[in-house]
Amino acid sequence: MEQSVCDSCANYSYDEDWDAYVCDVDMDEDDRVQLLTGMSAGCPYYRSDNEYEVVRHQM
Repeated sequence: MEQSVCDSCANYSYDEDWDAYVCDVDMDEDDRVQLLTGMSAGCPYYRSDNEYEVVRHQM
């Protein structure tokens, strides 16, 4: 199974009500359509959940 960029995003979390992983970002409909159709080059809301990467960026 191929891993997507969402799998390493801090905004991607498990929702017990839906019993699935979901994106926690409150985005508008236009952004959602662009992401789902692949028209966007990358997710503008992506945040790495890798603490070491965040600290490395701050140095």
